[in-house]
Amino acid sequence: MFTLIGAIILLFLGYVVYGKFVEKVFVVNDATPTPAYTKTDNLDYVPMPAWKGWVIQLLNIAGLGPIYGAIAGALYGPVAMVWIVLGCIFAGAVHDYFAGMLSVRHGGAQFPALVQKYLGKAMRVFTDVVSVVLMILVAAAFTAGPAAVISAKTGITFIVAIGIIFLYFLLAAILPINKIIGRIYPVFGAVLLITAAAVLIALLTSDIKVPELTFANMHPGELPIWPLLMVTISCGAISGFHSTQSPIISRTLKKETEGRKVFYGAMIGEGVIALIWCAAGMSFYGGTGELASVVSAVGAGGVVDQISVGLLGTIGGLLAILSVIILPITTGDTSLRSARMIVLDFIGSRIKANQKTVAVIATVAVTIPAFYLSTIDYQFLWRYVGMTNQMVATVMLWVATSYLLKEGKLHWITGLPAVFMTGVVFCYLMVAPEGFGLEYNFAMIIGLSFTAAIALFYAYQIFRYSKLNVPALAKE
Repeated sequence: MFTLIGAIILLFLGYVVYGKFVEKVFVVNDATPTPAYTKTDNLDYVPMPAWKGWVIQLLNIAGLGPIYGAIAGALYGPVAMVWIVLGCIFAGAVHDYFAGMLSVRHGGAQFPALVQKYLGKAMRVFTDVVSVVLMILVAAAFTAGPAAVISAKTGITFIVAIGIIFLYFLLAAILPINKIIGRIYPVFGAVLLITAAAVLIALLTSDIKVPELTFANMHPGELPIWPLLMVTISCGAISGFHSTQSPIISRTLKKETEGRKVFYGAMIGEGVIALIWCAAGMSFYGGTGELASVVSAVGAGGVVDQISVGLLGTIGGLLAILSVIILPITTGDTSLRSARMIVLDFIGSRIKANQKTVAVIATVAVTIPAFYLSTIDYQFLWRYVGMTNQMVATVMLWVATSYLLKEGKLHWITGLPAVFMTGVVFCYLMVAPEGFGLEYNFAMIIGLSFTAAIALFYAYQIFRYSKLNVPALAKE
């Protein structure tokens, strides 16, 4: 239990101390008008209070990620909590902060536009495709679960349930952000936070023993910690999906000093939720072996239901059902909204038509494949979501690093996490079944060799920019 409490305290300290340091490196300026005011359109660019932005950002980036991913990560033992803390403070929250604040500084620009500015046009094309694919995969993966629960509880067919959810997705993606998302997300956010807080209190006051810190691999299947743990936990520590969601809220920020609370703070909040569910997963059944058996039998959703009912009773069961239905839907709707914004950024200037009409067409275009994919195997979808997700996160960290290098600022705050995540992505791509499926040791040699090459290129860029007149370059 001391490990869990200490981990939560460290996350809050990370927000107060390291978050403030990151903000000082970026250098905020409230005298600069934000896109919410310079581009107000009553659709995406709408000023909103910081507290509401934080809640929406938390739900946008969270969904069931910090619950399902944390439960899967719990199979490895307390080492999962170590990664959640370190990943959140030094990688995930930094990633989200720069994704949001760079968007603010560039007029509410979407992630691919930032990639083009700092990594080039070729990388922009790659990122456009990968980002939209990720959004579609996330929307599809986070629809099947809620549809199954709705079908079981109401008696309507699975396909009809999916159709109802996607009808909501269309409305939420097309209507102004303050009409649906801005009004109902605070309520959904309360469900997420109350459930997590109730589970934490139940753990603290029950006889359940949460395992203390150990770096031992407790995974029953003996799957290696590196790099699988980082991909498995994903959203609970760092997620590329967040780089596509942060620009949504960047278009509602009233002033730049709200960025640390909204972007860095939301990721810390997600980390706390992930820690709670990770601890509950590894302790509720008495061990990781038992947890693995339950996950295999009833899935992560069943684990959430059993833990909630076991710790909180009937009310907990109700909260669990609401969480399993509501939270993934709140991720799916903003996934399609973000996909619509990315597609619109790409084709909007090329089509001479009413932009609202183009927005509707773009939304329908990304909704159709998401609807189809939501009807196929969930596990198949989730494997590709995990790999694509961390790939996008790595690209965003390199975008932020390029920005800091060009501005002559402390680039290592994003550069070191970028090198680390490059290693995660390359090693996972080499060893995973959905990648090249190579033998582990050989895969690590190949993956780390690629990573070393990227690190050397980064070192060269550091040397190159140290020789340039950085202030003059920044003004240009």
